[in-house]
Amino acid sequence: MTRRKAKIIGTGSYLPEKVLTNQDLEKIVDTSDEWIVTRTGMKERRIAKDDEFTSHMGAKAALEALANANMTPDQIDFILVATLTPDYAFPSTACLIQSSIGAKKAAGADVQAACTGFLYLLSMAKSFVESGLYKNVLIIAAEKLSAITNYKDRSTCILFGDGAAACVISSEGKGLVVENIQLGADGDQADLIIMPAGGSRKPATLESVASCEHYIKMAGNEVFKHAVRRMEAACKDCLEGAGLTEKEISWLIPHQANMRIIDAIAKRFEHLPQERIFKTVQKYGNTSASSVGIALDELLRRGPLQPGEKILLTAFGAGLTWGAGILGAE
Repeated sequence: MTRRKAKIIGTGSYLPEKVLTNQDLEKIVDTSDEWIVTRTGMKERRIAKDDEFTSHMGAKAALEALANANMTPDQIDFILVATLTPDYAFPSTACLIQSSIGAKKAAGADVQAACTGFLYLLSMAKSFVESGLYKNVLIIAAEKLSAITNYKDRSTCILFGDGAAACVISSEGKGLVVENIQLGADGDQADLIIMPAGGSRKPATLESVASCEHYIKMAGNEVFKHAVRRMEAACKDCLEGAGLTEKEISWLIPHQANMRIIDAIAKRFEHLPQERIFKTVQKYGNTSASSVGIALDELLRRGPLQPGEKILLTAFGAGLTWGAGILGAE
């Protein structure tokens, strides 16, 4: 019997219309375009409308991915959503999207792995499809980070944007084979990137709102060191597990957290030229779980990959979580 191979057979993405530039940020916080570009490489990011939520963006990306895969919503068996900015604590954003797109036969669940969410979903979808448990899985990474960003904190408000990405994973059709995934976590470092209040440990109160504890808090320098080290290790473990060398990689798509982090990772790959490291951070900022998926969709829309080309994905986020994955063009 031929072994099932999980493949990405359709991708989609969505970015809100509103653009928040560095010049806009200069008007609301003590910063400058030069300061932001030097430290992050970011020039602008997208911001969702007040009445545009994570489920709305996820649904738009999902419909685009389905169209790209020549599939209809009723062909989907399971919807997985990665987000740290769900519409509600419950019900799940996956269920809201299931209703929105009319995927009546699909089960649905949310996964919270912060910026590594897209890779966690890929791993789960690969297992579902290759085991035969489900035939077609729709994965969606969507974030409205503007809802939890403190625009009085210049160290974080310059970083984050909103957006969504989606992929259809199936064993049928032609696409990118999900060849190998490596994931990791370290809860001992949970306080490095955190939203302190809003959960059961610290429910919302007048005091928690007044002290801005419902916004992202981040220890930037420590996060930088962990991000570079963890993503490099995950990439190399992933390559070794797949029996590949970096010379065989056509594209590296890293989490679009910060240009300095991306450049630091790039230096660890001496055989991968800069022009083969795909970057969107300058346009969209850090969109957390959706950043790798948005970049993947954008890369594929530039033109088809040649059979045998390999894409290396990597991400790092709160938790701490990290991972890497290899996709192979058929």
